[in-house]
Amino acid sequence: MFDHDNDVVISSRIRLARNLSDIPFPSVMTESEADKVKESVKKAIFDSKTILSTQFSEYDMKKITPLERQSLVERHLISPDLAQNIKNGSALIKNDGTVSILINEEDHLRIQTIFNGLNLKEAWDLADKIDDLIEENISYAFNEKLGYLTACPTNVGTGIRASVMVHLPALTITGQIGNILNSVSKIGIAVRGMYGEGTQSLGDIYQISNQVTLGQSEIEIIENLEGIVKQIISNERKAREDLYKRRKVQIEDRIGRAYGLLTNAKVMSTQEFMRLISDVRLGAVLNIINIDIQKIDEITTHIQPGNLQKIIGKQLEPYERDVKRAEYVAKLIRS
Repeated sequence: MFDHDNDVVISSRIRLARNLSDIPFPSVMTESEADKVKESVKKAIFDSKTILSTQFSEYDMKKITPLERQSLVERHLISPDLAQNIKNGSALIKNDGTVSILINEEDHLRIQTIFNGLNLKEAWDLADKIDDLIEENISYAFNEKLGYLTACPTNVGTGIRASVMVHLPALTITGQIGNILNSVSKIGIAVRGMYGEGTQSLGDIYQISNQVTLGQSEIEIIENLEGIVKQIISNERKAREDLYKRRKVQIEDRIGRAYGLLTNAKVMSTQEFMRLISDVRLGAVLNIINIDIQKIDEITTHIQPGNLQKIIGKQLEPYERDVKRAEYVAKLIRS
């Protein structure tokens, strides 16, 4: 048995949308009001008499480079929307990467926690603690009937968005993925790509999250999502087992070819890498290839365009980047 279902689940995330009671929503606030939001959130964290006050670093979008912003998006520490808000956007990120507080995105602040594997309840416990810490110093926009008030009506209520990143190669190969994703969308579950709303699936990776934030408690929302994810995990595992039984030679050939390309190719785009690493991850789960799943997930993050250029230490043209990616991937997989 895999630890925390990480053979299918890559990571779990909790995000809480919050707004200050005395400042207009970000879409209509002034620059000075945006600065007040930044200072209020920073003060709540850095001036708190807790160990957390020393564990966060600030990333002001207008003070960091485009490459650094892209790298943070690829590591799922900030959203694409925040990265584009150079004027007012900022983030406080815990040094171990488990917590990000996004400031002046769609809402005044969004508290995000990320854990490896299926760990929604652990992620919620941490997000709740951070939320309570901030609320000791900040008055949130809250209505007794509606709950937390947010810029987008779909987040009103608890303001919680729980999501799980899953790898579903067997369901994709067997053509079952469409029916499953259509089914969950009918019961209030959203399915998106790797980087959330408006993005496509890469490497058979999907982000599954709740759509309903009003009328249920945070725990009810989390338990409902976890129950659905566990069903998807079961379906994916069964599909893997059936696929390997029926098409053993073809699957071993597919995985072997993917591994061969990843370790020998001289040029490789992000899209090609994601397709190949998906097959290799499946091979690791089926014990066809001896490679650690966590290592595969780390490589997947490192070779995204922004992170790769940050590791190399300079911006590269697309072709140069593809050459360096092939070189870097081969080195990491063989090590």
